[in-house]
Amino acid sequence: MTADQAHVKVRDSSGIQIVEFTDRKILEELSIHEIGEELSRIISETDDLKMLLSFKNVDHLSSAALGMLINLNKQVAAKKGKLKLSDISPPIFEVFKITRLNKLFNIHATMADALADFS
Repeated sequence: MTADQAHVKVRDSSGIQIVEFTDRKILEELSIHEIGEELSRIISETDDLKMLLSFKNVDHLSSAALGMLINLNKQVAAKKGKLKLSDISPPIFEVFKITRLNKLFNIHATMADALADFS
């Protein structure tokens, strides 16, 4: 199953919802809101939730986008699901470290590493 939205591509791989961001810059409030809505919908509709967010196409992330990720993490935790992040560029990962979000999220260098960690 593949669902394409304006800002994300979502596909199911063996029960894992793989989300790839299509925007290089996730900065605008409207875009962030739309991404949050789409991912919240997937979270609410999926039992035994396993979600991987791949940032391989993303160069810039706003603080509002970080807030949306924190909110998604709470939603996944409330469903006792699993959320993993992968392919975060070094400059963006530095922001995760500064804000200590690298301690909150389960972050992997590559999508393959994250997928392997689900099993």
